[in-house]
Amino acid sequence: MLETQAAVRSQLRDGALYEELVFAGIVMDHMSEIGMTFEPVECHFEGKVGNANLRLSGYSVSEDTDQLDLFVSLYAGVDVPTPIPDSETKTAVEQCLRFLALCAEGKMAPRLDPSSDVRSLAETLQSVYTELEQVRVYVITDRVAKSKSFKTRDIGGKAVRLEVMDIERLHRHWSEGRPRDELVVDFNDVSGAPLPCVFVPGENDDCDYALTAIPGEALRLLYEKFGARLLEANVRSFLSVKGKGVNAGIQATLRTSPERFMAYNNGIVIVADEMRLGKNENGAAGIAWLKGLQIVNGGQTTASLYFTKKKYPETDLSRVRVPAKIIVMKVQDSTKEEALVSDISRYANSQNAVRQSDLSANKPFHVEIEKLSRSVYCPDGVGQWFYERAAGSYNTLLAREGTTPAKLKALKEAIPPARRITKTDLARYLNAWDQRPDIVSLGSQKNFDRFMATLAPVDGQDTALPTVAEFKSMIAKAKIYREAQKLLRPMFQAFQANVTAYTVSVVSEKLGASIDLERVWAKQAVSPELLCQIATWAREVNEALHSTAGGRMVSEWAKRPECREAVMGATYSEAAHNIPEFKIA
Repeated sequence: MLETQAAVRSQLRDGALYEELVFAGIVMDHMSEIGMTFEPVECHFEGKVGNANLRLSGYSVSEDTDQLDLFVSLYAGVDVPTPIPDSETKTAVEQCLRFLALCAEGKMAPRLDPSSDVRSLAETLQSVYTELEQVRVYVITDRVAKSKSFKTRDIGGKAVRLEVMDIERLHRHWSEGRPRDELVVDFNDVSGAPLPCVFVPGENDDCDYALTAIPGEALRLLYEKFGARLLEANVRSFLSVKGKGVNAGIQATLRTSPERFMAYNNGIVIVADEMRLGKNENGAAGIAWLKGLQIVNGGQTTASLYFTKKKYPETDLSRVRVPAKIIVMKVQDSTKEEALVSDISRYANSQNAVRQSDLSANKPFHVEIEKLSRSVYCPDGVGQWFYERAAGSYNTLLAREGTTPAKLKALKEAIPPARRITKTDLARYLNAWDQRPDIVSLGSQKNFDRFMATLAPVDGQDTALPTVAEFKSMIAKAKIYREAQKLLRPMFQAFQANVTAYTVSVVSEKLGASIDLERVWAKQAVSPELLCQIATWAREVNEALHSTAGGRMVSEWAKRPECREAVMGATYSEAAHNIPEFKIA
């Protein structure tokens, strides 16, 4: 709870202002990172139509524009666990659903200012609504909700799922560093009995193993419940649900020869944290229960089962069996665990177009950055930055070394959450500084993939590992980006992430050679004068993004190279001369 509020307040510039928007952004980014949603866009709206109140905090749309998530936040700024009545979360749900219904009916857009960012969202929702295959509304709150989900609602002919991401659920993700813990399946419930299997205990190994066949309907239900969260994070964004070749074949088999599916399909690979065996009706051993399951190979197969049945309801999945290899991990260390999952993913996907660089936690570059972050101290000789190479390793550090209240307090003061940087964070900061805002706008996973591609071996030679000086320079760039993000978030109603990425790129292009990054590291701060310049150019960047978008959603336009050329090539005001970060000639 306290760490969550600390993370919110570390991103604020003006006290209590915009806390709710900051909180919503942090939670949406986290949900995207673990695969609960797609690349989120902050978009705050409150209004009335007649006597009906409408609210929205953000949204995300899948790459194929067939899945939509809407978010509405309820933020109280509390530091102790505080219950939130179901009536309050239900009210927020209703306000968001009204907004969605009016957009779908085409009644929302005409009521909004044509220059409004929300207007372009309303128009987009109206145009894509009939093609949507999945719609969800999430209430996100820093209080504790009794109900974590509500009954599915029908809006404009679409079944809309309603969920709550409260502080309890969020804390479980962050404190354990393993959001997979929510992914639990009881095969007695979904299949009626334990799955017949061959169990192979590992000998002197990090894993146990099982071979089984999962009923197609059970796999469909799992995808319906958990969605892309089932797919291992590093692989998720590289396996398109709508790939034409493989998926067309899967769909054809499901519709015309479901009983042959097991013969034709190579099967899936699942990793899990825990497995319980049970007895089926014949007394044979079977898999009764899995916890923390992730599909590391077979994402296309799994998603295709769900979408084929949704599109063609007559498809008979009761005759489908999917061969599966299940790997139960016995590793508890988060760094070792992520490396193991990455290795399993890499080898399991060796026949797919998933490059080694896509599974990168244990790449030398990241290992070296992690080492530097643990050995290089801030100028005060006490503080450090923390590079979270493996998910959850920051909390593992706090648990391992903060063994007494005094030690934990000292550790948090030396390495506060505000100085924690993930792999995807670093890729965002460095690509923006390298003037690639269009790549940054593609979203965390795709940006990270492109960043790793720049580190790929050239002519057989690996990229040189970063030095201490380069590490400090990276942190200075991170500091500039984060301070810009804090400053700009309350300045714009929506698309703050795009404005920030493009503004940092403009700053790099115009001032990069003049800025003394060593000074930023030494001060561990960005001067008010430079921030003032960033604010000035951000307004001009925002204008350029909107004026060149030609009616398109800014968040989509920002991903295109043509947008980068237009915005980076726009005319900007002269830089101020009093910026302290300028190098002394």
